[in-house]
Order: sequence, then structure tokens, then C-alpha cells
Amino acid sequence: MAPPRYVGFERASIEFLEQLAANNNREWFNENRSRYEEHVLDVALRFIQSMQDPIAQFAPHFTAIPQRVGGSLMRVYRDTRFSKNKLPYKTNIGIQFRHEQARDVHSPGYYVHVDPEQVFLGVGMWRPDSDALQAIRQRIVARPSEWQNALGDAGFRRHFELGGESLSRAPRGFPNDHELIEDIKRKSFIAVRNLEVGDALSPGFQRKVEASFIAAAPFMNFLCKAVGVPF
Repeated sequence: MAPPRYVGFERASIEFLEQLAANNNREWFNENRSRYEEHVLDVALRFIQSMQDPIAQFAPHFTAIPQRVGGSLMRVYRDTRFSKNKLPYKTNIGIQFRHEQARDVHSPGYYVHVDPEQVFLGVGMWRPDSDALQAIRQRIVARPSEWQNALGDAGFRRHFELGGESLSRAPRGFPNDHELIEDIKRKSFIAVRNLEVGDALSPGFQRKVEASFIAAAPFMNFLCKAVGVPF
């Protein structure tokens, strides 16, 4: 049987995440693992599966992989090796539709974030490696009108705002008085659309995700060209 065309999240998904935040330990999680699998894992995988055909149409070089491990769903287990926060579990649902040539989360991608307090969509490249970052900055300098047109696109502006950290000074090799220096100083090239938790529970959530990602095409196209991958 074919999966339903549009999929949203469930109130039970949010409730589980709320309870996990209050009981963020291995004993509680193991006792409630079946609830996690039913109300979070399976729901998220159905959403990813339902995004396969749309992404193939509007961003054919990006992937929607509904696998428990190694796919579009990000792990629930936190990496605590280098963090002062030793809580073992993430209390959000994180889904990334990555480029087919992506090596990691720092590559071009589309992102969906759901937790009990916030829901947002992200597009772009979060903390790209030094070579990719340099390539993006150089393309902004070489093709300023292309960059400005991407940011100024009416659909993109209606859905997204640029976010992420920036350098306090111009990066080495770039003039401090460049007209686009504030963009050149960015350490991440991401754009975010903030939504409400109720949006994720709405039957229209997937439509909203699709429309937003489609509107990001000029921005994503610029970044893909900059780092030498097809859009």
C-alpha cells in the first residue's frame, strides 16, 4: 500500500519528548523504548518517506532516506564526548535531507526540527569546512548580483531569514569595506523559518514544509554552485 501523500507529527510525539526532557536518563529511556519507536521513530520515518517524491521533483540531487540508522533521521543519542552537558538523549526530532554527495551535516541540506517548545525549518550549510566556506565567500565577491538576487527573491524572503554566527572582523583576504562584508563574515550560510508546535501537528504541515523548501531554491542553488555540486 502506498504511503499517504501528506504526513504530520502526532501529539503523542510531543508528549514523549516532553517526558524525555524530564527523565533524560538511560533507565527511563530503555523502559519507554517501545513508546519512542512508535510515537517518534516510526512517525518521523513516515514523514521522511512521504517527502521522497516531492524532494525528487524540486531538489533531485537531495535525498530523503527513511532508515533507522544512517538515513535522514538524526540520532536520538547525544555526542557527549566534548560537551559539558552529559545528558544522553536529544529531546527533539531532527531530520536532514542532505545532498547526494554530502559527507556530513555540514554539507548543503534541508532541515526539519520539532521539539515541545519550537519547530523550525532550515536550509543551507551549517558551519561548512574551510574549503567550502572559502568557496562560498569567493563566489559572493565574484558574483554579487547573483547572491543579492538569491537573498532578495520574494518567495525566499517570505519564508526565510538568514541566521547563524558571524566573524567579528573580515576574514583574511577580503576587504573590510566590501559592500557585502556582513555576508562574507558569516561562518554558516543558513536560513531559518520559525513555526509553531501546532504547525507540526497540523495535516497541512508537510505542504508547508514543501512550499518553504521550494521557495529556498535560489539560495540553495547559489550554495551548490559555490561548492561545486549540482542543484
